[in-house]
Amino acid sequence: MDLTLPASAEPFLAAAGWGSAAIEPLPGDASSRRYFRLRGAGKSAMLMHAPPPAEDPEPFLRAARWLDANGLRAPHIFAEDIANGFVLLQDFGEVRMREYLDAWPQDEGDVYRHAIDALLELHRLPPGPFTQYSLAEYQREAKLFVDWFCPARGLYVDGKSWTEAWEKVLGPLLARQRPGVTVLRDYHAENIMLDGGLDKQGLLDFQDALVGHAAYDLVSLLQDARRDVDPALESAMLDYYIAQSGSDTNFIDDYARLGAQRNAKIVGIFVRLWKRDGKPRYLDYIPRVWALLERDLAHPALAPVARWFDEHIPAEIRDSSSTLGGRFET
Repeated sequence: MDLTLPASAEPFLAAAGWGSAAIEPLPGDASSRRYFRLRGAGKSAMLMHAPPPAEDPEPFLRAARWLDANGLRAPHIFAEDIANGFVLLQDFGEVRMREYLDAWPQDEGDVYRHAIDALLELHRLPPGPFTQYSLAEYQREAKLFVDWFCPARGLYVDGKSWTEAWEKVLGPLLARQRPGVTVLRDYHAENIMLDGGLDKQGLLDFQDALVGHAAYDLVSLLQDARRDVDPALESAMLDYYIAQSGSDTNFIDDYARLGAQRNAKIVGIFVRLWKRDGKPRYLDYIPRVWALLERDLAHPALAPVARWFDEHIPAEIRDSSSTLGGRFET
């Protein structure tokens, strides 16, 4: 990714009062957005460049302002230039939840409990001004698995039966996600910042927010594609959420449903990032995600999708160690 600051940023930064700032490019994420840390006069800020037409900063701005207005810790917006894709925003520092726990693993229970508390706070609010998480959207995401992973492993599978299996699995939860809660959709240890302390966690990467099921962001957090979460901790945090929220007996079933859907989607996305976008490093995460997917498929609520896997995905590919070590089609 090109980490040079576009020349078109200069008048934007000058107008915002940051024209003489020192500029530090930061590593990018899975998108084409770019980030720069600005330093000057004893303070710092973040510049996000979400260049059109590939990116659109408006969804990020809408979600950030809604979260901020409702007491959730999204970065404050200092200035914006939507036409050129620039947003100047609050700097939450460099302490991500993932790296903090690498250094201080003894705090893991407290850190995750505070992350659950933030979700509980979010879920007590009426849903935000976002689109409903529909069955069509769930299906579009799940289809990434058959569109990208299967061909990359030389498998050409029955897409119609895949869609039918997911309709049987996801249909029962649709009524339970209404009126719904705000779903951030990428709530995990690399998008939670701890600069304000363990109990003042900052939120990032919420521009794809929808209104959906309360279990979805729990799956993002506790079945993290980028960090191992001990199953005992996952179970304890689920119990904590259920006790605090008063969720009904269907919640664990729906957690497994959304876990399988999200993990299948992520496997497809990581292969797409390699094949389409030239980012092979995401293949290294697939064994972890695949193991989580297999665990979700073992839940009785996933029986139709589990049968599809039994019929279409050979055992040697389903072995999570071979998912990384096996050959992908180039």
